Amino acid sequence: MTAPTPLIAGNWKMNGLAASLDEAKAVAAGLGKVAGRVVLCPPATLIDRISQALAGSAVLVGGQDCSPEEAGAFTGDVSAAMLADAGAKLVIVGHSERRAGHGETDEIVAAKARAAVRRRLEPIICVGESLEQRQAGDALKVVTGQVRGSLPRELGGKAFAVAYEPVWAIGTGLTPTTPEIEEIHRAIRATLVEMFGDDGARVPILYGGSVKPSNAGEILHAAEVGGALVGGASLKAADFLGIVGAL
Repeated sequence: MTAPTPLIAGNWKMNGLAASLDEAKAVAAGLGKVAGRVVLCPPATLIDRISQALAGSAVLVGGQDCSPEEAGAFTGDVSAAMLADAGAKLVIVGHSERRAGHGETDEIVAAKARAAVRRRLEPIICVGESLEQRQAGDALKVVTGQVRGSLPRELGGKAFAVAYEPVWAIGTGLTPTTPEIEEIHRAIRATLVEMFGDDGARVPILYGGSVKPSNAGEILHAAEVGGALVGGASLKAADFLGIVGAL
């Protein structure tokens, strides 16, 4: 059975102006032979410019979110069609900051994933538990429940990734232990196979949550870890390349 192709995705979040194009170019210039795919997800205002700047390179460009709607009177929203038109090939949906700060439910995340695949964007669907849920012993139940609720059947046969991001580890400098990461990733894998059969065995499962060059090697070589969703460390080419190089 074909193993998942590793994926390293840099999520710039609400950071990045025109000057940040230099960091994106430095990632492309510094990228050697990589045993996987590399993606930068800048703010929507930079997708078109970064897509042009990285044209012909091995670095893909993605969006950080998309509307579940195709078009219409949704002021401020960005559709999957708009992202694709600007040059994006992938899109993050269901990030914990969207779930917590914007009240996004599993149903909304699933609708966004559907919108993405309709426009041939590859969704990176995020799941993860809070500190309270982990301390209560509910991490496995919460995460596998989010996988079932956030991944629509339309993903069958399509390219997509799942990113496990323990909410309590994002931007805090804290990370779960390797056995804790492996436990969750194995549970996600079992759920994916249950939902999508053999296709579920080929989906990369990324880890996200305070990934940096100093811990990337251990995390990326843990069982069922098929890459990383990188936040703050993706803003500087040197740090991001250090993570990519750990594949």
